[in-house]
Amino acid sequence: MVRAAVLPAVGAPLEITDIELPDPGPGQVRVRLAAAGVCHSDLSLSNGTMRVPVPAILGHEGAGTVVAVGEGVTGVAPGDGVVLNWAPSCGRCHACSLGEVWLCANALNGAADVHARTADGTDLHPGLNVAAFAEETVVSASCVLPLPDGIPLTDAALLGCAVLTGYGAVHHSARVREGETVAVFGVGGVGLATLQAARIAGASKIVAVDVSPEKEELARAAGATDYVVASDNTAREIRGLTGKQGVDVAVECVGRATTIRTAWDSTRRGGRTTVVGIGGKDQQVTFNALEIFHWGRTLAGCVYGNANPAEDLPVLAEHVRTGRLDLGALVTEHIALDGIPAAFENMLAGKGGRALVVF
Repeated sequence: MVRAAVLPAVGAPLEITDIELPDPGPGQVRVRLAAAGVCHSDLSLSNGTMRVPVPAILGHEGAGTVVAVGEGVTGVAPGDGVVLNWAPSCGRCHACSLGEVWLCANALNGAADVHARTADGTDLHPGLNVAAFAEETVVSASCVLPLPDGIPLTDAALLGCAVLTGYGAVHHSARVREGETVAVFGVGGVGLATLQAARIAGASKIVAVDVSPEKEELARAAGATDYVVASDNTAREIRGLTGKQGVDVAVECVGRATTIRTAWDSTRRGGRTTVVGIGGKDQQVTFNALEIFHWGRTLAGCVYGNANPAEDLPVLAEHVRTGRLDLGALVTEHIALDGIPAAFENMLAGKGGRALVVF
């Protein structure tokens, strides 16, 4: 039996309870978690913005140590450090055949599996495949990536979602070039990673935007050269910081219609907006046909940073080892499992960066 944070139903409070994990079967790996990040996607699963079978163990951004492997597993062994990969690509679907593994049609097939059981025998599903809000988890071998050399295991949890997403938004989706100007909307865990990625890319001006004035110090430490407190005048303020032109690239990490629209309005003519935030179906963004023609801007969605985790993880690790990427700077709170509900409340209130569950 291990402790886990269970979502009993959509909209219900998380329950911290004992669960019974099976031994790893063929092709599976059992991992003892060192840490798990609390991501906005977990909140979206709990409130129904995103849907997975419930009851479920949430958590998808994690790292830990292999304690057992099932038959046929050769890539890792007991004692190995690993980063969880919540969206493993199948290599067979149309998206994978195009090299767009972040859009794999089968990545979340495991979410419907029975992952564990409660003490009373209730079946539990693994949320986004990996059920990281637990002391231990059993996952497909495709859901683990070897821990890169020189990366502390606890910090490595952040590589599993926030950093891959933020780095990928800048380098894969928006493809920021050295000397370009960038605005990042939302200074949470992903936003902080995006700011660092823009700095690594060599952006000449990096404007952080958030509703909270208290996040300015965090944003500037991550690489922001300017900070704007979100208001009805945000786009005008950003144009004022860029010679009345607007930024070359805006990255939206919030998932709200008004923020997406403001990000688009903040870019120059011909500018690029990448949307990382996950919004609900009720969030409708509108444009008129003339402005789409006149401004010549592009608006693109970005799933998991358009990343290939197996290829990008070694690149990120090298940035960490050289000091260009500071994983610890993303974390504003270390918590236990029972601190996750409060972390959700802080997200809703726009407080802090990444909360990290440490086991």
